Amino acid sequence: MPRFGSSPLAFPDFKGATRRLIFANLAAYFALLLLRLASSSGFEGVFRALWFDPAWFLHGALWQPLTYSFVHDPSSILGTLLELLSLWFLAGFLEGFHDASWVTWLYAISVFGAALAALALYAISSAMGSSLLGSSVPLTGCLGGIFGMLVAIGFLYGDMQFMLFPLPIGIKARYLVIIYALVAFAMLFGQSRMVAFSELGGGLAGLLFVRMAPRRGLSFVVSESWYSVRNRYYRWKRRRAARKFEVYMRSQGRTVHFDGQGRIIDDDSEDKKRWN
Repeated sequence: MPRFGSSPLAFPDFKGATRRLIFANLAAYFALLLLRLASSSGFEGVFRALWFDPAWFLHGALWQPLTYSFVHDPSSILGTLLELLSLWFLAGFLEGFHDASWVTWLYAISVFGAALAALALYAISSAMGSSLLGSSVPLTGCLGGIFGMLVAIGFLYGDMQFMLFPLPIGIKARYLVIIYALVAFAMLFGQSRMVAFSELGGGLAGLLFVRMAPRRGLSFVVSESWYSVRNRYYRWKRRRAARKFEVYMRSQGRTVHFDGQGRIIDDDSEDKKRWN
């Protein structure tokens, strides 16, 4: 797990998107833990409904790509702790250079990319009639989002020095990404190939997001698109009202003209002078 900052022991700021993502994961973890203590059968049902299983997704569980990253096995406390600490470090680092919306979109796109990669591997395995999925078919946890953030850091801040915990060894971000990618690639030949392939998919999705996302953020683009559609609708209503007004004025023996935007055209006609 990498460390960074002005001091090798420094933690990044816990704010904005970082805090929301950590709290959301913690809330889901403790909710599942309480459900497990209250009802073992209920826990199993909810756990299976929220993780990402490609077969379930293709049979209608369309919410799973959005929920699986918040599902952590309550029996794996150490694994969950390491995931959330990595998420804190990486998201906190990125939020020092980008706004909370950008970080949130990067995480979401990376998580979705990991699920899409798992779905692609499942489809290939089904088409070939072979078992390419390995032992861990359902996806849980936020490793896809974490790998996407790590790839984003390696691409944008490749010369940033990281400390490899617990070793006091510094390494540049770009080389750290390469090492993680090689480890994930090697895992493709083991029993955890579904997890490894999804991590690579999350990293690719993070890279595509960094290269293609607008500099001012997707939220800005969405809001601008919404306002553009709304303004076009208002202009259409104004042009329609202008045409109706022209017809009405002609029925009154007067003539007025409007331009393509529905604005009245100034002229020096006697009719206009009379109205002024």
